[in-house]
Amino acid sequence: MRAIVITEPGGPEVLQIQEVADPVPADGEVLIRVMAFGVNHAETHMRKGEWPEATPVSGIEAVGTVAADPSGVLAEGTKVLTIMGGLGRTRNGSYAEYTLARAANVARIETSLDWTDLAAIPESYATAWLTLRGNLQLEAGQSLLVRGATSALGQAAVNIASDLGARVIATTRRENRAALLRSLGAHDVVVETGSIAGQVRELVPVGVDRVLDLVGNTVLRDSLQAVRVRGRVCQAGFLGGLGPVTDFLPIADMPSGVQFSFFGSFEVGTPAYPISAIPFQEIVAKAEAGVYRAKPARVFAFEEIADAHRVMEANQVGGKLVIAGA
Repeated sequence: MRAIVITEPGGPEVLQIQEVADPVPADGEVLIRVMAFGVNHAETHMRKGEWPEATPVSGIEAVGTVAADPSGVLAEGTKVLTIMGGLGRTRNGSYAEYTLARAANVARIETSLDWTDLAAIPESYATAWLTLRGNLQLEAGQSLLVRGATSALGQAAVNIASDLGARVIATTRRENRAALLRSLGAHDVVVETGSIAGQVRELVPVGVDRVLDLVGNTVLRDSLQAVRVRGRVCQAGFLGGLGPVTDFLPIADMPSGVQFSFFGSFEVGTPAYPISAIPFQEIVAKAEAGVYRAKPARVFAFEEIADAHRVMEANQVGGKLVIAGA
């Protein structure tokens, strides 16, 4: 089969299409014919050799049809999606004609969406759902600050939180993306400078109830200052880079009573975060109905994977980048 292989750590040009052996499913695995897949920031770090684990064939999510299921649970041709379960980390991922996924990380889907539209959903909406409903325990009527809201994950979070009935304050580095965020359901938009806690408290003087921080360690202290007493902050992304928080001191940097947590989407499909806990069919139905605006920002051909990585690293497109299958 054809696969996109990381030939060595480096820039987008190291992603090369090669012929590799067809994967063969064992018990507990499902072989999927990949019809489309999303591109994620994690994969750019894997390509550059910055991630602790990475396989030659990257890709942490895919949508497609079942090619083989040794268990017989999923018939050949069944529409499915898959995320995580070691894809791109400990087992070759979705940048290929076929991918071999853990059965625990595969979900059957009924949908009329095009493959490339469906591919905009799995990782972003699963992570957004689990952070908002799990770590943050967001409820209708609460206020939520989403930092890094024009990212694919950020847009999914704005969609879900707004539909839930929360007041969403979204941040973006580019003021011309404010209209996009409002169309997704954001009540307020703040230009991200890295120091916005004061502006947020002008909008919500007591501090917001919840913060979903996708920018990461570069703004963590500021995020903690934007939340109310006994509020919650969840970090689920590192758009600002992977560097540590220098000299972090809880007694000085964390308001009393604030709960801070981290969510790593690589846990999806584990016993603690089973696929069954994510209402994928409901999410897809809302995307079909237009309740969630989950379409890709841009679609690339399989042969254009290097261009997709360049666009992602240059932050040229706000939203999900999707690759059509080989």
